[in-house]
Amino acid sequence: MIIQKEYKFYAAHRNEELDDKCSNLHGHRYGLRCFFEVKRSGALSTLFGDFDAKIEPYLKDQYDHGMLIHTGDSLYATLQDHMQRTGERFKLKILDGPTSVENLAHKMFTEITEMGFRLQQLEVRETDTSVVTYTRDDWDEHNRDMAAEQAAAN
Repeated sequence: MIIQKEYKFYAAHRNEELDDKCSNLHGHRYGLRCFFEVKRSGALSTLFGDFDAKIEPYLKDQYDHGMLIHTGDSLYATLQDHMQRTGERFKLKILDGPTSVENLAHKMFTEITEMGFRLQQLEVRETDTSVVTYTRDDWDEHNRDMAAEQAAAN
């Protein structure tokens, strides 16, 4: 059985590898649609509130009104230097690669899975007309590719 839940958060980002408007710092109201695989036992499978109790506070703490950033982005070092010099703190959500919606989908699929939920699919909406659908098969393949790259590097 599939239970579907939707969440939203606001975040800034830029994609420093692109040579277009997206290389500029800007923000989005991201939409997240989760498709959870659940097993029914008795009259209930999982309560909607069980998802909300973990995911909503996590999104608020880690993502909402923060900045998605890749450590390879030159802006990352600038922000780190600024925070060290001034004591000012920014909410930075570090990604392993450029802050594309595809990389964000992988990170969020991983984080929600680590919360103990079994996702079948995750949709990440960057704009009203731009959505990435990321499946368990995509996640498994991405993780195999990363493991192979890591093994080859060692």
